[in-house]
Parts: sequence; C-alpha cells; structure tokens
Amino acid sequence: MSLLLILSLVFLLSWNVAAAGDDDQQKAFVQCLSNSTSVASNISNIVYPSDNPSFSSILEFSIRNRRFDTPTTPKPLVIVTPRNVSHIQSAVLCAQSHNLQLRVRSGGHDYEGLSYVSPRPFVVLDLIQMSNITVDVANRTAWVQSGATVGQVYAQVGKSSNTLAFPASVCNTVGIGGIVSGGGYGTLLRYAGLAADHVADVQVVDARGRVRDRASLGEDVFWAIRGGGGNTFGIVVAWKFNLVTVPETVTMFSVTKTLEQGPTKYLAKWQKIADTLPNELLIRIVMYKAVNPVTIAVVFNCLYVGSKDKALSLIQESFPELGVTPEVMFEMTWAQSTIQFAGVNGTTLDSLESRTPVKDVIYFKAKSDYVTKPIPDSAMDGLLKMMMQDGIEQPYVIFTPYGGKMAEIASNSIPFPHREGNLFKIQYLVYWKEDSEEVSNAHMKWIRDVYDYMGSYVSSNPRAAYINYRDLDIGENMNSSTGGNG
Repeated sequence: MSLLLILSLVFLLSWNVAAAGDDDQQKAFVQCLSNSTSVASNISNIVYPSDNPSFSSILEFSIRNRRFDTPTTPKPLVIVTPRNVSHIQSAVLCAQSHNLQLRVRSGGHDYEGLSYVSPRPFVVLDLIQMSNITVDVANRTAWVQSGATVGQVYAQVGKSSNTLAFPASVCNTVGIGGIVSGGGYGTLLRYAGLAADHVADVQVVDARGRVRDRASLGEDVFWAIRGGGGNTFGIVVAWKFNLVTVPETVTMFSVTKTLEQGPTKYLAKWQKIADTLPNELLIRIVMYKAVNPVTIAVVFNCLYVGSKDKALSLIQESFPELGVTPEVMFEMTWAQSTIQFAGVNGTTLDSLESRTPVKDVIYFKAKSDYVTKPIPDSAMDGLLKMMMQDGIEQPYVIFTPYGGKMAEIASNSIPFPHREGNLFKIQYLVYWKEDSEEVSNAHMKWIRDVYDYMGSYVSSNPRAAYINYRDLDIGENMNSSTGGNG
C-alpha cells in the first residue's frame, strides 16, 4: 500500500471519528437543553443545530467579515438564540457538562470573527433576541440588554429626550455587549469618555449559571468587565448606563482636502491642536482612496456639542486653515447627529435601528495604533503614498483625537489603559470584494506593510492597540474559554 493511500485513509478515519464525536456532542447538548423546562417549551425558536434549515441564515445574518464565512471556516455545532436569562443559564451549564466552548455574539462586528469561530467544538450564543432597552429620563439612566445595537440605543435615548445621550460607537449596527466590554467610543469621546465609563450596574450569568449584579460580583470583578474585553468573567446579559447630559442643539460640519491640495500641512496642524481643543469639539479624520479621479480624500469630520455660532467662532480661532464657513455647518439634536455619522439610509431615528450594515458585508482586515507624539510630515507623505498603491481597493486610515475627558479620567478607573499621554488613535482598514486568495493576500500584505511602516512613529515598549479592533497578527490567547461579545 502506498504512503499516500495510507495517509489518505488515516485522514479519512480521523475526520470520521471527529465528525462522529461532534455529532454526539451536538445531540447531547441539544438533549441537555430540551431537559430544561424554560427552553423545552420553545426549543424550536431558540436552538438551531447545524442540520436545521435556518442554521446558515441565522449564522450569516450577523457576520460582518467574509474572511470568516468560508467553506473551511469552523462552524458551531449549535446556535442558541436565548429569549431570557434562564435560556442563557441553561446554555452555560449544558455547554460545560458536554465540554463545548461558548462563543457569545451581540452585533457580529468582531474584527477577527472570534464571536462566531473557534478551533474547538463550540456553540454560538447569539443574543440578537435580547435587545430590550428601558430609558429612565428622570434618573438619566438606561438598562440595555447586550443584544441591542448601538443604533437601537441611540434611537431610544433620542426619542426619550433631546438632552440625553450615550457615548458609544459611530457605527449603528455594533452590538452593545461587545463594544462596552472593550471600552467603546464614539463622537462624544472627548466630551464624555467611553461607553464603559458610564456603566452603573450589570446583570451577568457566571460560569456556574448564577445571575449576578454589581453588588454580588464585587467591585473588583465589576471593574474588570468594563473595558478589558468580553466574557472573561461571565456573560453580561444587560448593562445599566448613566446617560450623558447634552445641549438640545449640537453642530456638525465636514471639510475635505484631497491629495492635490497638499493635506500634509492640515494633518500637521491637526496633530498640534486636536487633543487640546475644548472638550465639546471633536475633529476626527477619515482618509480613504476616492475614485473618478483617483486620489486620497482627507476628511475632517467635526462635532461640536453646542450651537453653530460657538462652533464657528472656535474653529475659526483654533484651525482657520480649514476654511470652515457657516454654510457647511448644521445644527441638530445629538441623536440626529448619530444618523449623519453612521451614514445610514434615512433621516429618522427609526433608521438607526436597522441591523443591516450600510456597507455591504465584504472582506476586510484592520489594525490599530496609539500616537504619543506628532508624526513627521515625511512619514505622513509616505502613508498617503502607500494608500495610493495600485490594486488596493478600499484603504482607510482613521485618526481619532484624545485629550478632553479622556485625559481627565484616571487610567485605572476601568481596565482601559489608553488615557493620558495619547494624542490620538489610528485605525487602519482595508476592504476588498473579490473572493480570491491572490486578492486577499495582496490586501493582507498591504495593511501589514502599512503597520510595519508606521512602527517608528507610534507608541512603543509596548506598542499599544485597541482591544475592540482585534488583530490576531499581534497574538492569540490559546487558553481562552469564551469568545468575544462582538
């Protein structure tokens, strides 16, 4: 018998044994759940084994990166879509008793697919049905289940009051469970800090299936679950947030400079002032490759928490080079501003509640950096040149300024170390549409080359990164027992 035939037989035997083992675990897990009174009464709407006709559509609905939706991507044995806390408790206990890993998903934006992929036999606990939001205007608080999206929270807060807000993501389809557990930030970053800074209480299911709150967890664990990453200490079912008071009117404006206009000088000025501006003003930069003609667009996206007149006076005094005029400035409520930043299709708060992303679900890779001193003009020129590389479809580089409230909150207040001393954060992103190994490799190489190039100009010893922008190039915790809550 040839060596090749022997190896083929060994592989087939191993695969059949593994498949049989997975099948047994799946059946045992489903049977365990069916023995739970709360699950059994509605099991067909809660538990979806891999042979269920709805399995693929439920799995794929919240996948935001097609890199992790291929024929070879490991799939869960079962998807559980709990409707209440008792369903989560049953899933935790049954997964433990049958040696299955739990991956927890809220919005599905996990950059490396960790909320729905695992090398070990696993179950996805998809919190999409647990999205209740209760806003208490009088006490300026809200209870939000982890399966709710940021857009749903913004819409409900905005409908309840024009003077309350919550400082979470720019993207409306991100899940609350994932973004808060990793810190979470948005356009109110400099005004109010992180989403995790405003957690007042929680409801958690721990590894023993017990329901815990802040008091029963203790302050050490309560500290640990806000900003250091999801699910390490249990599954957060719901969060109680302290909402932020804002004026009835905020002001938005945007200015674009192209490669032909010499954007480096504007970037240099921005680096000098962005973190020192009053807390009410955020100037965020989004750089991307535009087409027709092909160039790099450097967009200065601005939000001022206050009136147009004050915003204009401040920007003309601090950054006159941008050439901002009253015509490009628009007043609106805070909730309305989140519609504009998210770029959703619609003008009403209801449009924020759609779980369908604005951008088609395509392939992407992301990385991040923190900057502690201004990046030289020559380095910026080099970065812009790399963004123009032929064959790279949709490169993005986003600068988010720090300072303001971020520098005022103590670095040890929650497990989020990126406070004082950081000028801004960088997010590198590249998207592509073609399902081809060659195209994928080219784009992955590009972003890795950009990251290597920027290494001399960003934080070091250690080189810092934002945990919600997961990047497995940096490393992987092989002993992790649960996945991200993205």
